[in-house]
Amino acid sequence: MNASSASYSRITGTGSYLPPHRVDNNELAARLAADGIQTSDEWIIERTGIRARHFVEPGVQTSEIAVRAAQHALEAAGRKPEEIDLVLLATSTPDMVFPSTACIVQRKLGIHGGAAFDVQAVCTGFVYALAVADSMIRTGLATRALVIGAEVFSRILDFKDRTTCVLFGDGAGAVVLEASDRPGILASELHADGRHVDILCVPGQVAAGAVTGDPFVRMDGQAVFKLAVGVLDSVSRSVLVKAGREAQGIDWMIPHQANIRIMHSAARRLGVPLERLVVTVHEHGNTSAASIPLALDEGVRSGRVGPGQSVLLQGVGGGFTWGAVLLDF
Repeated sequence: MNASSASYSRITGTGSYLPPHRVDNNELAARLAADGIQTSDEWIIERTGIRARHFVEPGVQTSEIAVRAAQHALEAAGRKPEEIDLVLLATSTPDMVFPSTACIVQRKLGIHGGAAFDVQAVCTGFVYALAVADSMIRTGLATRALVIGAEVFSRILDFKDRTTCVLFGDGAGAVVLEASDRPGILASELHADGRHVDILCVPGQVAAGAVTGDPFVRMDGQAVFKLAVGVLDSVSRSVLVKAGREAQGIDWMIPHQANIRIMHSAARRLGVPLERLVVTVHEHGNTSAASIPLALDEGVRSGRVGPGQSVLLQGVGGGFTWGAVLLDF
């Protein structure tokens, strides 16, 4: 099949990578206690469902973990790097101000000539990137894409703020998306509302070679929770209508892995049984743009997510951004 005969795009391989250093709640609580900040395993689990997360070692960059996830996805798809003509990397923690981390990943994989760029929509980034890649394939701008979500959030956490530092982790996930004559991605929808910029942000910037402002994650947790549950419900219903599907036909729902309470609330509102949720937040924490592809790969490699199944991906994050993709696997 050549690109001109393709009307759709399909995921043909998934991959992921977690740094070896697993940080459980007790280890994190001990680290905070050294600075006089009190928290506990019970406190974290009760509010978030998180039991552990992974942190990179000093010096490890986002591009490095992105490459590892991409290699696993390429292997699963049976593709070589030189067969890829588009690299999209969703991240809020790039290696450099510029060039894009996607270009760095492209170089490390030995890919040359195809388009490569970063997508910055924070925790919704992978959903944004997947929708963009689908559009580029459908319009003939690409034939075979690597879509990656990768984050090193441990570098932008304030370990004196227990309301944020316990939430996030590092990791990367990736998919290979290919032109196809069979429907794969059925519908997608993306949104943002800049009126809510301040409820989840890192308000620092680089100026004259120094970081100015506040370089750490800041979040109004109650405001995020309230907004997230509502927008995830509305955008999910919208993509179902676009695709002509019903919620009861969803085999797996893979939401952004931020907080188990948000995930459960979103599923209940949509009428999706909780046993159809793919949940990794308990072991990964919130890995921002990496959380959805990490969870997708976990679902695939555990044997739960497979061919012929319908999967709903949901993202919500700073910006304030949100979106959803419905696909047949």
